[in-house]
Amino acid sequence: MASSKKLISREEWEKRLKLNNVKIRKEDMNKLVMNFLVTEGYVEAAEKFRMESGTHPDIDLATITDRMAVKKAVQCGNVEDAIEKINDLNPEILDTNPQLFFQLQQQRLIELIRNGKVEEALEFAQEELAPRGEENQSFLEELERTISLLVFEDTSNCPVGELLDISQRLKTATEVNAAVLTSQSHEKDPKLPSLLKMLIWAQNQLDKKAAYPCINDLSNARLEDPTF
Repeated sequence: MASSKKLISREEWEKRLKLNNVKIRKEDMNKLVMNFLVTEGYVEAAEKFRMESGTHPDIDLATITDRMAVKKAVQCGNVEDAIEKINDLNPEILDTNPQLFFQLQQQRLIELIRNGKVEEALEFAQEELAPRGEENQSFLEELERTISLLVFEDTSNCPVGELLDISQRLKTATEVNAAVLTSQSHEKDPKLPSLLKMLIWAQNQLDKKAAYPCINDLSNARLEDPTF
């Protein structure tokens, strides 16, 4: 059966782009790259890219180092150190974000349980987390989930054993990173991945109606000729 899709040649595709005045400036692409490097915390790469492209970041690159130190502390399970570093950066971050502060305290409780410090964990939960649970139902539920880790000798069979996974640390670290970025009036998520997702979605929609020059490999962004 012949395909009902419309075939759009590369020549026609490029002609349509010109007619619609679609232009992508190198400066705009450089800004997207810099935005990604800054948001994800690649300070050395951002500095090198600044020197090579002349693209200036919208925040002081020195603050990236401080932000990454906070993120690394959480990823390593050093929650007390992370909280101290956050307060050094901006005390208002935790003062105005009770959800984030609870997540950090919950992670601290998880680390105590991970290290087998049962009595210290129970005392910490009672003194630091229980009062917050009394004021917030979702906090109480999370506290109960975390404390249930102590019931199981073999946490691999525990229904909430995922709290001890490294992924839990990474989740908390991501939330902290986003909060610090927001406090610095910077987007919490890089723009480039979102634009790539939009590109994939748009191509998937167009695939249903036409065969056209498209990007199949995002790693090289090469426009490939249409095929049926």
